[in-house]
Amino acid sequence: MKLYTIHTGNFKLDGGAMFGVVPKMLWNNLNPADEKNLCNWAMRCLLIETGDRRILIDCGIGDKQSDKFFGFYYLNGMQTLKSSLLAAGFNFEDITDVLLTHLHFDHVGGAVVRNDQGLLEPAFPNAVYHVTESHWEHAVNPNAREKASFLPENFIPLYEAGKINFVSHGDNLASGFDIRVVDGHTKGMITPLIDTGSKHLVYCADLIPSSCHIPVNYVMGYDIEPLITMQEKENLYASDADLVYYFEHDLVTECAKVGKNEKGHWVKTESGSLTDFI
Repeated sequence: MKLYTIHTGNFKLDGGAMFGVVPKMLWNNLNPADEKNLCNWAMRCLLIETGDRRILIDCGIGDKQSDKFFGFYYLNGMQTLKSSLLAAGFNFEDITDVLLTHLHFDHVGGAVVRNDQGLLEPAFPNAVYHVTESHWEHAVNPNAREKASFLPENFIPLYEAGKINFVSHGDNLASGFDIRVVDGHTKGMITPLIDTGSKHLVYCADLIPSSCHIPVNYVMGYDIEPLITMQEKENLYASDADLVYYFEHDLVTECAKVGKNEKGHWVKTESGSLTDFI
């Protein structure tokens, strides 16, 4: 099994929304906000090569939305989904599976592209796209709180093309690739657990979007069930002391380990890049 970090660029979101009820005087030391109260965040995906499978977890925000839409998020950074795949030695046609942790636009936007005729089609023509059925139903019938994050053009074309496969908690997408489902951030989100042979790695998605969010009470304002998120984090931390956490949105830190400090609080104990741990 080989793992590759796939950077798809950065974007900016309101710091208060990203840290919920945590006071700015605390979170601003972790990811300083600009004059508009915006913090910069990564959109970091992960590619797993195992046997004849090449499984991509999430695919960034994409490039098919309008300039007005992107203007809200101040896209920045030199890397794109395409350039990062090429740097790892792969093309879009090489991907066999796309695991969509959830269908918020910054995680699924790259799943669908416009072709030369302006029609929407799957970006990865040879891939099956995996998502939980509970989340799919949640996304196609969105609540008022999340409706703006679910853009039908990012995922309905996948269904129309017959590319969607529903997975459930406890499924094995491939050997050493286990589906784990959480419900605090959004209904039916996947945080896959990957056994590399030497380490266990969890792709945190938006359960723990960055290493800044390791403390249990550092929960995003976007979460639909923040108390459930807190319990899910507690459960995950207690599950495996040697677990490696892979962060989708941390601008600097790709991976970390977590343990308890002298006060009994969960904190970051080690951090570095994917290659430092795997």
